Amino acid sequence: MMERQDVQSSNISSVGYNKECQILEIEFYSGGIYQYDSVPLNIYESFMVADSKGKYFFGHIKKLYRFRKIR
Repeated sequence: MMERQDVQSSNISSVGYNKECQILEIEFYSGGIYQYDSVPLNIYESFMVADSKGKYFFGHIKKLYRFRKIR
């Protein structure tokens, strides 16, 4: 299990990132946890400082990276 940190968002509960594998893990308040593959460090860093995590996720991550639901 990847270590995640809580974030301020109405949809996203917590976010984790594995720099070596470039895997971004996102837990949603709905209960789902997803891993996104081949996400560059700069995308993760921009995501974490974005004013709106949801807007950044939908605009820069959701449809651009392969993902799998892990829960």
